[in-house]
Amino acid sequence: MKPIRVTFFGDSICVGQYISIHSGWVVKISEQLCQLSLEMQRPIVVSNSSANGRTTRQALEHIGYEIQSHQVDLLLVQFGMNDCNYWRNDRGLPRVGPEAFAANLREIIERAYHFGTDTVFLNTNHPTSRDCETIPYTDITYEESNRKYNDLIREVAATCGAPTQLNDVEKVFREYVGDDKTRLVELLLPEPDGLHLSQKGHDLYFETIYPRLETAVQRLTDKSDSEQRQ
Repeated sequence: MKPIRVTFFGDSICVGQYISIHSGWVVKISEQLCQLSLEMQRPIVVSNSSANGRTTRQALEHIGYEIQSHQVDLLLVQFGMNDCNYWRNDRGLPRVGPEAFAANLREIIERAYHFGTDTVFLNTNHPTSRDCETIPYTDITYEESNRKYNDLIREVAATCGAPTQLNDVEKVFREYVGDDKTRLVELLLPEPDGLHLSQKGHDLYFETIYPRLETAVQRLTDKSDSEQRQ
């Protein structure tokens, strides 16, 4: 029986930078899908093709091997936190400009479907606590840039249409936090980081993403069973 292949394609948020490997939301999803595989008696293979610091531009350089050659059924894509960042030596330019970022996401999605992916899940990025200091050579904060790129992610998901599904992580985090900024701080690593996820942040990601992947796996299994009966 052909396994259902689930792949995560992202940056340090998918890697789980600065925490123990077993604590990350991607690993916890993999463990849960493994249990689901046993219950359904259907093989599920989960891989994490993510890299710390990766932008969408760099992702396209690696997509040939990491995605196109692996017959991925369900692909979760999460980029933006590096694309929206500004390095001092770029003198006020983001690592990847807004138009290029949106175009890169569209190409990632287009290539995934061309090579047989059934569904692409596109994540927005969670809010950070980097909302006070402005970025060198600009008049905006990192968090303002992050929110701008999240809007671009939503636009890409909307224009790609079905079967692309938006996981609006930013919305989930903001609903969880409400007006209490201390709740946001609990979801992130302590300052001066204020960007990568704490254990609570990873848990919230897991609770948000896993049910959607489980539903997709069950749908693919039902589809496969139906085709075999025909």
